[in-house]
Amino acid sequence: MRKVLFVAAILAALVSGCASAEAGELTGTLAKVKELGYITIGHREASVPFSYVDDKRQPVGFAIDICGKIVDAVKRELEMEKLEVRYQLVTASTRIPLLANGTIDLECGNTTNNAERQKQVWYTNTHFLTASRFLSRVDANVRLIADLKGKTVVSPAGSTNIRQALEFNNRLHLGMTIVPAQDQGEAFLMVETGRAAAFVQDDIVLAGLIAIAKDPKAYMISEDAFSKPEPYGIMLRKDDVAFKALADAATSALYKSAEGRALYAKWFTQAIPPKNVNLNIPMSEAMKRAFEKPTDSPDPAAY
Repeated sequence: MRKVLFVAAILAALVSGCASAEAGELTGTLAKVKELGYITIGHREASVPFSYVDDKRQPVGFAIDICGKIVDAVKRELEMEKLEVRYQLVTASTRIPLLANGTIDLECGNTTNNAERQKQVWYTNTHFLTASRFLSRVDANVRLIADLKGKTVVSPAGSTNIRQALEFNNRLHLGMTIVPAQDQGEAFLMVETGRAAAFVQDDIVLAGLIAIAKDPKAYMISEDAFSKPEPYGIMLRKDDVAFKALADAATSALYKSAEGRALYAKWFTQAIPPKNVNLNIPMSEAMKRAFEKPTDSPDPAAY
């Protein structure tokens, strides 16, 4: 009898140990989501076509759809069919702090992946390549970076773009007054109302804002650029190895598939809400390579 009890105790300990090990496998975001029963996606107000709100105030966009694929992978990994998805509005200046403090779990928008930011956050595979340019009114006759000398320029606070504008201002001695805006909507309004001569931002974002403007023909995007084409990536918390591996696998599978190319076409070469405008931006050769061989590299030369 004593021997039977001893064996039973050993079996119970083994079962308990296995259960503890299994429970201990989840770390970081995956453990947080499993415990709370929901995942929170950070989205933007007006980053067309990546992440913005439609006429029903619902988050939509290319990056939002990509994040949906990551969420599907989380559901499978955690075996949670009814995982709740919550949305949190973020701006250029709040997106990294809200990710770091756990308010959001993914930042789904048009955030540039660069070496400096990788000291604070991680990214999954690149979903777009863009260069930093400026938008101006056609009647302002401001076409080159040199034309901005002595003028007021606006760019979102906390963005890569405002840093690049400051660098050009100092290096070329342009004497620009550079004003930080809360978001893209405020920056565009400043140009629209004549309070700024130009709005420095990623060219694809500028194209999206022009497409939904009251008079799209009233605006132009500079040929001059403040940067080489740089990668966008979905942000996640730094050092979250398991969650990044899951996000990388989900995005890599998507980008390599026909579904990935169809998703790109949906947002860049077809009419999109809320005004059914077509940005008409076919996939570039660099983007085709980035989708064929997914990477999270912050180096523009890698593309």
